[in-house]
Amino acid sequence: MSAPPRSAGWNVVIPWLFVLLWSSGFIGSKLGIPYAEPFTFLMLRYCIVLAILTPIALVTRAPWPKGRAQTLHVAFAGLLIHALYLSGCVWSLRLGLPAGVLSLIVSMQPLFTAAFAGVALGERVLSRQWAGLVLGFVGTALVVAHKTGSGLTFVMTVPAILALIGITAGTMWQKRHCPSFDLRTSTVVQYAASLMVTALLAFTTETMRVEWSGQFVFALLWVALVLSIGAISLLNHLIRSGTAVNVASLFYTVPAVTALMAWGIFGETLTGLSLVGMGVAVTGVWMARGR
Repeated sequence: MSAPPRSAGWNVVIPWLFVLLWSSGFIGSKLGIPYAEPFTFLMLRYCIVLAILTPIALVTRAPWPKGRAQTLHVAFAGLLIHALYLSGCVWSLRLGLPAGVLSLIVSMQPLFTAAFAGVALGERVLSRQWAGLVLGFVGTALVVAHKTGSGLTFVMTVPAILALIGITAGTMWQKRHCPSFDLRTSTVVQYAASLMVTALLAFTTETMRVEWSGQFVFALLWVALVLSIGAISLLNHLIRSGTAVNVASLFYTVPAVTALMAWGIFGETLTGLSLVGMGVAVTGVWMARGR
């Protein structure tokens, strides 16, 4: 886990494998949320991840972040990416925000990243990349247009906006302050910090009752193993090896892949406009990534 793949083939596969795994997290959450309240679901998810990764880190004697400052940087990035982003998403859904609107709000991340990449990271965003980012956002809007619904209130969108800030700031913070770290130990640090915050929210705002079923156990294990370990490991590799804009642009394809999964698994409607939007979003990502 500590040594990123270097072959050209892996460098092509990893971004799209990340998109596939990350998109599956929304499906897993939809399967699990009916059986447990959102923060309780996240808390259990983090506990499973820590129960698996902590022994691995200790047995393999993986190096821990050096010093208090580096540990705090890693933990803070984890709080933004895991605790704030995921908590904001599930809280908006709990307040009644349609999933399509949530997808549209958080999909603004690449534009926010590009806007601040120059100041925060010293990265230069080319005009081709700007065009690709705008095109990607348009494509995402087309994909989720039929899911936006009505009856929205500003209160519903506040947690979603916080989630957007969390994932944007978290990726840039990690890119700037955590240029190199061992994925095993640093992931433990990030999830431990996120667990403390999520557990506090669960204890103070929820009943923490869980209806155990086969579907819930499957969903919980899926988001813990496939998303929280697999997808996050790939995300950390991408952040470490690429520019923030290139990494952020991949998130434009997540709503499209999620829509395809929901169509195949849940039988959700997939309109012609959504298919057009998928093509537009992928084209935008291709332009934004440059190669």
